[in-house]
Amino acid sequence: MASYNSFHVAQQQVLEAARLLHLDDATIELLSWPQREFSFSLHIRMDDGKPGIFHASRIQYNFARGPAKGGIRFHPDETIDTIRALASWMTWKTAVVDLPLGGGKGGIVCDPKSMSERELEALSRSYVRAIAPMIGVDKDVPAPDVYTNPQTMAWMMDEYETIVYSHHPGVMTDKPMQIGGTEGRRDATARGGVIAVREACRLHGFDPTRSFAIQGFGNAGQRAALLHANILGGRLVAVSDSQGAIFNPRGMDPEMLVKHKLKTGSVLGFPDAGEIPHGELLELEVEVLYPAALENAITAGNAPKIRARVICELANGPTTPEADLILHGKGIHVIPDILASAGGVTVSYFEMVQDRYSYFWDEALVHERLDAKITSAYHAVQEAMKEKKTHPRLAAMIVGVARVAEACKLRGWV
Repeated sequence: MASYNSFHVAQQQVLEAARLLHLDDATIELLSWPQREFSFSLHIRMDDGKPGIFHASRIQYNFARGPAKGGIRFHPDETIDTIRALASWMTWKTAVVDLPLGGGKGGIVCDPKSMSERELEALSRSYVRAIAPMIGVDKDVPAPDVYTNPQTMAWMMDEYETIVYSHHPGVMTDKPMQIGGTEGRRDATARGGVIAVREACRLHGFDPTRSFAIQGFGNAGQRAALLHANILGGRLVAVSDSQGAIFNPRGMDPEMLVKHKLKTGSVLGFPDAGEIPHGELLELEVEVLYPAALENAITAGNAPKIRARVICELANGPTTPEADLILHGKGIHVIPDILASAGGVTVSYFEMVQDRYSYFWDEALVHERLDAKITSAYHAVQEAMKEKKTHPRLAAMIVGVARVAEACKLRGWV
């Protein structure tokens, strides 16, 4: 499989959208690069008494529509170009769902699986001490990402408030409910994807009650299994995780499967389901396929074999540029990641709003407002597809890039 530099892919996507929008060269250059990048080293004391040195970064891609917004990931293979790409995609994602936010991303090169809770807390607090002057409710609002979670955000928020000597719960989102988190956040990413699938079925005549499969059974994949079955009535026939893939053409009970995964740590061994090769899951004949795991999972190599009618990308960048064109040519309806997975940042924005005026909504209201945002965004992308006669990912980029470019021009930046 070809090796892809994620940031080069992101830049190419911006360029393609900008050309169709007839943007000038200065605007294209502005939108092709982050506005701010911070790289630094973190120093903590490990449990064995030895010093631990970790390399970290925070990238604030664009502020034209509002403060930067995006996660912080802890990962041993993190690179600056991965963070740049993710910050870029966050910029277009917040614009596609019409939030008053920009895009950002951060990361620490570490192996969190080999670290104790005390070490992770020390690392989280050290990160905030390094970036405290550059973040805030009107500057940059981080959230969890790979191998970080609400507890991480609680430590980071507490460290920030200790530094600034005041209460700022909105400086981090996806916090525990007890300290400023919101109802509806845990399943927001998956719920947004299922809402987008619902709209695709309504508009294009797909049947959501037929079979669906999920590649990746982490939080987003598990929630998607439950929500698709409960809201749309589909039959879950295949799932995979890092250890393997299982298949049952008659369908599997999503609730029982989630319990099995949480108990055993894998989908393997689930009763009444047979094991299949990882790659075979992507090629099953299903109505809806949810890639919810790896980058570059769908490539020019396997795209011709994919038989799903709808692909809803809950993962970041699961489809390569070449595969996009193949899927579009086959008539497969792709709901691209910057739309399909935008439910998470949408409800994070709702959390910021609630933290601002210290009044919190019930879950039904969060769901109602999320539904409205994702539905509106889905149809805006469909209109761009028709107008520009292009594939869904480029259409989504056109919507996002156009909105950010307009804000840049109004500010007089270009």
